[in-house]
Amino acid sequence: MAFRPMSRQLPTYGYCDSFFVEGDDEGVYARAAAERENARQIGKLRQKALAEELSRATAEEYQEDVLDHMEHMEAETMPDIHSIEIQTEIQWFMRPYLLDFLLEAHHAFQLLPETLHLAVNLLDRYCSRRVVYKRHYQLVGCAALLIAAKYGDRKERVPTIRELKSMCCSLYDDDMFTQMEWHVLQTLNWMIGHPTVTSFQQLALTEVSCDPELEHMSWYLSEVALYHKEFISVRPSVMARSALALARCILGRPQPRYSEWAARYDPQVVLNLSNYLSQPSAALVRKYSSPHLSAVAPTIEQFLQRQALLQAQQAAQQAPTPEIHVQQVATPVNGQFMSPQTPQKACYMQQVPAGVLTPPITPDKDFNGTEGYAMPQAQVPRMGACTPTPPSSIEQYQQQHMGYQQQQYAQHPQFVQ
Repeated sequence: MAFRPMSRQLPTYGYCDSFFVEGDDEGVYARAAAERENARQIGKLRQKALAEELSRATAEEYQEDVLDHMEHMEAETMPDIHSIEIQTEIQWFMRPYLLDFLLEAHHAFQLLPETLHLAVNLLDRYCSRRVVYKRHYQLVGCAALLIAAKYGDRKERVPTIRELKSMCCSLYDDDMFTQMEWHVLQTLNWMIGHPTVTSFQQLALTEVSCDPELEHMSWYLSEVALYHKEFISVRPSVMARSALALARCILGRPQPRYSEWAARYDPQVVLNLSNYLSQPSAALVRKYSSPHLSAVAPTIEQFLQRQALLQAQQAAQQAPTPEIHVQQVATPVNGQFMSPQTPQKACYMQQVPAGVLTPPITPDKDFNGTEGYAMPQAQVPRMGACTPTPPSSIEQYQQQHMGYQQQQYAQHPQFVQ
């Protein structure tokens, strides 16, 4: 039997994408690899554009159903402000301090805008159902922020318990964060999905062109509302449309037609929200003064200054002008006045100015000069003094006046002709 050697199968290698290929002096392989990479990127862009088009078509088809479900869910997940009012240790003045802490933490971890609103909603809902002690108020806020970040934010940006503990200055242990997170979820029956203000704002802005400054301004106004208890009972859909209406008014943008869903805002909410623009939180102003958020905080400050100037101008125009009565001065004719004048008493001493009928004021001590006076100080009426109070009766006034003249003439006979 003849021996037939087994044919050896050589392995087949694919195309080498390496640029370090011997004999490729003209760069043929490198150009081919670049063309394939370019084609791959073009294919990804086409797939992304097709997915966005299909998503837009689907969203337009189911937009009404999505909106109805969101409005139903916001009604189911609203906090009860009356239950928060009866808290024994939690007071309303503590709320801005906790929100400043949550705002700083939210900004430090670069979380999504809807994460902050969802965390505040979870906090208020928990305070509506459980008695919260003052020492645990910050712990509940951290647990709400942690749950909201896990629910809708990116995984790499979710804060860890160690980071939250460090931000709380190690006031709570690691186990306390875990227990409070579990307790919040159990209290809320694991119902976390709450349509936030930013979700409704995105629906309202789909019908208009992209305007980042308008969107950032609406974010700022909606976060201002988080600090005040008057807006806790306002639904997110109403708050979103009202914040957009006020943002358009501040930026000078045209308002949409009132028949559209995005234009049906609440005027009372807009008015109440505008009253809190003059004294915002320092942390909120610092956050929205950055350029990547369109620096909307300085824009609102300039808007308020212009409004104050306009109000001052309108008040000045509407103020009644005081009537000025001009007294006509009679002109002399041939050196004499035509109108009757008060008769003047003859002046016997040239040194005395015109209109001064009494001697000059005596110094504190009697003046012993050659031409001085020795009249008591209490009897000399002072120049420029206020009009004295008249006596109780005319007879008393005459008696005092005649007695004063007789005493003056007795002491100064040179005044008598």
